[in-house]
Amino acid sequence: MKLYELTIRPVSGFGTPLKGDTLFGHFCWQAAYDEKLLNGGLDKWIDCYSENPCVIFSSAWPKLNDKENWYYAMKRPDLPLGYLFLRTNKDCRKAMTEKKDNAAKKWMLVPEDLCITKSRMLFKNNAELMEMMFQGVTDETKKAMRGKPKKLLMKEHIQPHNTINRLTDTTGEDMFAPYQQTAEFYYPETELAIFVLINAEATDIERVKLAMERIGQFGFGKDSSTGWGRFDVCENGEKTFPPIDNANACYTLAPSLPEQGLYRDWYFSPFTRFGRHGDRLARSENPFKNPVIMADEGAVLIPENVRDMTKPYLGRPAFNVSKAMPKAVVQGYTPWLPFKLEI
Repeated sequence: MKLYELTIRPVSGFGTPLKGDTLFGHFCWQAAYDEKLLNGGLDKWIDCYSENPCVIFSSAWPKLNDKENWYYAMKRPDLPLGYLFLRTNKDCRKAMTEKKDNAAKKWMLVPEDLCITKSRMLFKNNAELMEMMFQGVTDETKKAMRGKPKKLLMKEHIQPHNTINRLTDTTGEDMFAPYQQTAEFYYPETELAIFVLINAEATDIERVKLAMERIGQFGFGKDSSTGWGRFDVCENGEKTFPPIDNANACYTLAPSLPEQGLYRDWYFSPFTRFGRHGDRLARSENPFKNPVIMADEGAVLIPENVRDMTKPYLGRPAFNVSKAMPKAVVQGYTPWLPFKLEI
């Protein structure tokens, strides 16, 4: 499989996080309606998905630069702080303050070559990350955002609505049923990188890009019919998978279901996917899928021997998750990056 990067730019709020398994589900709906997106059609590749996946999506990661180099802002690995930060203060009070500051550094900057090494690991807190993003936007955006009380990568917005009787085109007599919907808006001019592993026997980057453009046009995730989940696809390019020399651990880029018996240790945050069908099945008798507990992106898996990890992805899919569509599958695969973990 070849590794590609798709860069997107949000143009609306999002009701659903841009995670790899959900992106895969949207791609499958596109392939269900357009058989040309996958050679042989979607059913062929779903039948062999456990042995030969067609495409694997990562979650979306902010892409930014410091005027000299481009970086991907990824989640700090789910490791104990002592594995990532060395204690530099012997004084207990100062050491506790230092630990608190390190705990706030939720972001890891990964260079464009995707090589993660101890000497190149750069960790940032939200304020430091937003300062980098602020320096990279246009002067017009800087002027609009300067003076804002707090810069955030994503900000929650609550949109009020009211129930309308479509027969009378009013809220009705003696009826007033307001409700709220919440969406997350990205910082202006934010660009997000999505890494895609593509099986050349199944499709190619141009067709995957076409599917992503359609998803961005019609909306991604929750409440897309009301205008949420819109994005533009900016560019794409092939990436080189980083070398595994001297590596002993795997860093995951999407929620996954790690294989059993392959790893001697793992560190992760559990993530429960309460899946729901989209498109026409959203209004079926039972649109909900069975919950799937996954290891969230940013997990660190330590295999018995990293050289046995010959594939650019790890994990396994989840089947039997839907009564409305028995053939439905959840992407439990994830692209991964090798790195050296010193324990």
